[in-house]
Amino acid sequence: MLISDKQKAILALLADGQFHSGTVLAEALHISRSAIWKQLSGLADLGLQHSAVSGKGYRLERPLELLDESKILATIDEPTRAPISSFEIFDQIPSTNTYLVERALDNAPSGAICFAEQQTAGKGRRGRHWVSPFGSNIYMSILWRFQTSPMAISGLSLAIGVAVIRTLKLHYDDVFRLKWPNDIYYQDKKLGGILVEVSGESDGPCAAVIGLGLNIYLPETEAAEITQQWTDLTQITGLQQLNRNALATTLLNQLILVIAEFEDLGIAAYLDEWRQYDCLKDKPATLFIGQHSYEGIVKGIDNNGLLLLELADGRIQAFASGEVSFSNNSL
Repeated sequence: MLISDKQKAILALLADGQFHSGTVLAEALHISRSAIWKQLSGLADLGLQHSAVSGKGYRLERPLELLDESKILATIDEPTRAPISSFEIFDQIPSTNTYLVERALDNAPSGAICFAEQQTAGKGRRGRHWVSPFGSNIYMSILWRFQTSPMAISGLSLAIGVAVIRTLKLHYDDVFRLKWPNDIYYQDKKLGGILVEVSGESDGPCAAVIGLGLNIYLPETEAAEITQQWTDLTQITGLQQLNRNALATTLLNQLILVIAEFEDLGIAAYLDEWRQYDCLKDKPATLFIGQHSYEGIVKGIDNNGLLLLELADGRIQAFASGEVSFSNNSL
């Protein structure tokens, strides 16, 4: 369903998590109290539960902070602002990555940025569905055009992972990890995922759409369909409300810094830092490539960002990002 302007206005008033009377809400929106009730009933379809108490009014079950373009753009660093060609925040969109991939095909310039409060067809690695409750997490994509070939930026997703960890370290004291090639982890549970989609000629130039999904709050009811261990920043920090706009600002600062430098620096500039956050090294794993699987012990990544797996016969084999996904009992 699409969220209406009146529902957005109600959400803005209820975002503090406090009670607001139907009379006050009706006067603020210039509609009847019965219309307020009708609009609130529709919010449940977005995964936003509210309570109604006689004599007190309505409130959301938990506080809500909607993304605010003016707040984000007012606080980003100037070097981050300069390459931004467009900035959009959608209430709902099938997928931020799909949207920017389509814009790239229409010759949209580099530096297009898209956020969404909710994705109705978000996608993870190998087409997995991404659970996406409204106004609760970070869903974002960046379109960037490189003068080099797609092969030359093959390690970009690893560098993006480093940028995300840098962001989290600036905001929180907890220890976050990276799982090759594109997942953010905390204590063996998935916190977020990166999806880089590249198009272009084999010898360049190319366009990359860099997507990030980061769990801030996942309701248990919606997360029930997730088939792997997961966590969110609300569980990790114990805080009931986290500043999504501040987090989005820092993500942009860190992501654009890395993306803008990547064509010149390459993956080599991020290897040592990535290895510090590696959550798989020296652990058993199974790698799946199409219908084939390989079991062994992860030995980190090589200098091209490829996964190194020690097989049963003692050989160490390298596997390329974009072709391999893996799973094991703990991850």
